[in-house]
Formats: sequence, C-alpha cells, structure tokens
Amino acid sequence: MPLNLPNLRRLFVEARTEAEESAYSRNAFYNLVLFMSSVAAFSLIAQRMNAQKAPIKL
Repeated sequence: MPLNLPNLRRLFVEARTEAEESAYSRNAFYNLVLFMSSVAAFSLIAQRMNAQKAPIKL
C-alpha cells in the first residue's frame, strides 16, 4: 500500500514567488562556487607547502 506523502519540493516551490525562488537558486550557486574555490585554494596552498618541505632527490 503506497503512502500518500506530499511532494516536499512542490510545497516549497509553491510557497515562494518566482523572484524568491530565483534568488535562492542564485544564492545557492554562489555558495557552491565559493566553496569549490576555497577547496581549490586550500589544495594549492597545501601542495606548495608540501613541495617546500620535500627533500630534493638527485
């Protein structure tokens, strides 16, 4: 017997105007870009710090 649960995504979309939904989506995208940029920056910093500590092999 299937449960008749409401579609939560549809409820959230219906509760917001088109402009609000667009603002939320844009904000989420910028947060994702900021997160990915910070991960890349920390990765580059860690690589450079590790390269400086590594002994030179001849």
